[in-house]
Amino acid sequence: MTELMKGKIAAITGAASGIGLECARTLLAEGATVVLIDRAKDKLEALCAELGENAKPLVVDLLNGPEVSGMLPRILEVAGGLDIFHANAGAYVGGAVAEGDPDAWDRMLNLNINAAFRSVHAVLAHMIAQKSGDILFTSSIAGVVPVVWEPIYTASKFAVQAFVHSTRRQVAPHGVRVGAVLPGPVVTALIDDWPKAKLDDALANGSLMQPKEVADAVLFMLSRPRNITIRDLVILPNSVDL
Repeated sequence: MTELMKGKIAAITGAASGIGLECARTLLAEGATVVLIDRAKDKLEALCAELGENAKPLVVDLLNGPEVSGMLPRILEVAGGLDIFHANAGAYVGGAVAEGDPDAWDRMLNLNINAAFRSVHAVLAHMIAQKSGDILFTSSIAGVVPVVWEPIYTASKFAVQAFVHSTRRQVAPHGVRVGAVLPGPVVTALIDDWPKAKLDDALANGSLMQPKEVADAVLFMLSRPRNITIRDLVILPNSVDL
């Protein structure tokens, strides 16, 4: 441990599993206090008991607008400040548009776009006022390369990228950095609905990454000198040809 994040306070959405949980583990190991945000109350509390006193659970339903908009006072209450906000929570829907379920699309789009943007809005004024902070998104390679078998998911991540690029330019003069990590396929619950044959093939040929590899990239982004912004960091397994 090098304590790169010593004294920092971070909040991560979707922190009860996958990339969010690994990012929380990594930042905690580097000395940060981390607020783990998720709707899974029992799981959050058990995880934070395991992770130690610097891990703080915060139960929020990200599809409940008023709850999301009211996050900041609750974060400040449990952690005493906020330096890093990681909009990580997301959902995945793949498949052919003609065979898709628009209700499933709506839920994914609400989480990947509306809830993510609203959560950033909830904390951004605080960071502007303190003239320092980091806003980070878990985006996807699908945010820069349209993926033929996941057009709705791709569209949601293109929206994230547009928000990152434009918001970064708005808040940079206030000392707030905004960036996105854009991983290729990662072994998380988001790919649970992949066809078994596709998943087995991906595992066999090494085209899936582990959440820890994404967390290490996030740590790299956050630990750059304050005069440097990593706007987009794409990470891919070598076997992915994109």
